[in-house]
Amino acid sequence: MDLPVNRFKRRLLEGRHQTGLWITIPDPTVVEALAGAGYDWITLDTEHTPVEVSSVLPLLQAAAASPVSCVVRPSVNDTALIKRHLDQGAQTILLPFVQSPEEARAAVRAVRYPPEGVRGAGGTVRAAAYGRIADYVARANAEICLILQVETVEALARLEEIAQVPGVDAVFIGPNDLATSMGHPGDPGHPEAQRAVLGAIARMRAIGRPVGVLSTDPAIARACIAAGSAFTAVAVDMGLLIAAAEARLSALRTG
Repeated sequence: MDLPVNRFKRRLLEGRHQTGLWITIPDPTVVEALAGAGYDWITLDTEHTPVEVSSVLPLLQAAAASPVSCVVRPSVNDTALIKRHLDQGAQTILLPFVQSPEEARAAVRAVRYPPEGVRGAGGTVRAAAYGRIADYVARANAEICLILQVETVEALARLEEIAQVPGVDAVFIGPNDLATSMGHPGDPGHPEAQRAVLGAIARMRAIGRPVGVLSTDPAIARACIAAGSAFTAVAVDMGLLIAAAEARLSALRTG
């Protein structure tokens, strides 16, 4: 059995834009249904959801039948936590609240096997097809993709330093937290926050590093894509559910 190719990472390297969907409802049926909706990637979020590590496994399994890439967001930049997500099959990790090159280097070490990192080797884990990929430990580093989330004014000031740490594949701008850090809580569409996001995209393009962003506002998402966002999440599952439910009720009442 061969090591699965990380399609998300390959597309990043090829410079192909990828459109994504944020998953916050921790139910395999929801993930299975949305994984087949045609998005290039989905984020399985454990930072702002009640999802624990063991609960991510059935979500990964539910998405496996569809040609969609799964991005797993752990709750914190912690070596032991990251290892568990990788062992159960996550190939792309999005780490929140990275503030410095030092934290970026710690993240790189966490996702890589020695001598490049400190990831512990477990021979019969799901990532190695339960031991059927005999050379998994020797080859896994090449297919792991590490994305670091920059979401504060302080981190944004060190954006290039963070992005250029060897082993970092991309950065992701967290618009909600960035807007809050800038003094605009709950308003990622604030003009100052939007200028900062578009400026960050331009800075990453200038140094040839991929950058992603989340925006549920179609106009803002299109602007980010036009500016050079390499991977753009354009919707959140819970938001879609609520909007559809309320729109249907409103249509019936007004009709």
